[in-house]
Amino acid sequence: MIEVTNYRDNPLIDPHLEIWEWQISVYLFLGGLVAGLMILNGLWRIRDREHETKAITNSAVLWAPVLISLGMFCLWLDLVNKLNVYRFYMTFQIKSPMSWGSWILFLVYPAQILAVAVAKGSDVFGGVLKGLNPLLQILKSITNGREKQIAWLNVVLGVMLGIYTGILLSATAARPLWNTALLGPLFLVSGLSTATAWNMLSRPTKIEHSSLAKWDFSLIITEMFLLLLILIGFLSGTEGHQSAGMLLLGGGFTAVFWIFVIILGLLFPLWLELREMRGHSTPAWVAPALVLLGGLALRFVMVQAGQVSHLPDTELLFGAVGH
Repeated sequence: MIEVTNYRDNPLIDPHLEIWEWQISVYLFLGGLVAGLMILNGLWRIRDREHETKAITNSAVLWAPVLISLGMFCLWLDLVNKLNVYRFYMTFQIKSPMSWGSWILFLVYPAQILAVAVAKGSDVFGGVLKGLNPLLQILKSITNGREKQIAWLNVVLGVMLGIYTGILLSATAARPLWNTALLGPLFLVSGLSTATAWNMLSRPTKIEHSSLAKWDFSLIITEMFLLLLILIGFLSGTEGHQSAGMLLLGGGFTAVFWIFVIILGLLFPLWLELREMRGHSTPAWVAPALVLLGGLALRFVMVQAGQVSHLPDTELLFGAVGH
């Protein structure tokens, strides 16, 4: 894709041209969600608690390949030359976040297939798994006794996938809203939170639901803390970062950011989960559904607002002189 950029201030003379649309936001959301599912599933298996938790260790691991495939499809839709997608795997560019991401996604699939092989099955995909039973039996014989190694493999690749979804954006220095080292950790924590919410909607056992609510409570607090640090970093940074921060604190993306990400996606679910932990009755689906909505809204805001943010003329001038 070709991006047309200009730094004069009159939008009527220099219209804004978006190069990343909804497909990238959905891909980043699904990638983070799958990363969280892989990490949670792996950690639970490492703790030898898979017999207690059907949602985390069975349903989630079966959904992960489906969700990442949907994300990959969205990524493919964004490509201009779709038939050239194979070229990502003809080389490895160590300095390219996209090259890293392509190979991480390539490795994620076999790791997830191995995780499916050691799963106990699922009510949701039971019919599909029966059709694949011969293949699963072969995989089970290969993976027998290697459950912990497979769990660790999924945890490591899940962390890499979750952080990569943020690094993909943060490596773009010309977009100040993206250019923060905290974006990778933020997307990783958000992915873990959305994965926890997904598991809460997957008919978990009572033990699972209690654990998941506590985990998500901690993850939401961590996510809010990271967002606070990012905003403080913007407002105390260069002119370009200050302008980027103001997009979320008074600019065109303020309403969406505060309503859908902060209030509906973080504060309200946090309050509902706190009430639940204190023994009050709350609808079990509301908090996780809002967490998923907030995770998706966060990606949309960061992707779209990031494309609007730009370096001011002074930083471009001095940057050019410095080089």
